[in-house]
Amino acid sequence: MTIHAGDRLPEVTLKRIRDGIQTLDTHALFEGRKVVLFAVPGAFTPTCSARHLPGFVARFEEFRRRGIEVYCMAVNDPFVMKAWATEQNVPEGLLMLSDGNAEFTRALGLQMDASASGMGIRSRRFALYVEDGIVREAWVEEPGKFEVSSADHVLEHLPT
Repeated sequence: MTIHAGDRLPEVTLKRIRDGIQTLDTHALFEGRKVVLFAVPGAFTPTCSARHLPGFVARFEEFRRRGIEVYCMAVNDPFVMKAWATEQNVPEGLLMLSDGNAEFTRALGLQMDASASGMGIRSRRFALYVEDGIVREAWVEEPGKFEVSSADHVLEHLPT
């Protein structure tokens, strides 16, 4: 089942690199915070690298001024996410999260099979606005599209 506005995020662990591999519990990551979580099908892929992540990097301070944290997630290993963050000049504070086994992606019901492209199970492209672990808004892209999960669209449609 796909996650919807009003649903609580499932509890799973994600990874990131920070002085070694760090394991992060989703409840601890989102509890007591306002967060935009956006997911991409893959680090270093064309749209993800040219438009999706760069949009959030460019607009990062606008989210912060609104008191909103920004997290990026992909079904890639944490080393790939760290390398991509370095290559994309991701600012300190924009978390680059690895869902290497697609556990969180599956728990959200937002997986897609990209086996035809040699990529296996990946995340659909989406953005969620989450307050204290509860999804308030969900923007899920249709396959092959990049419209509603962009930083610009999310900023325009955040609750005030």
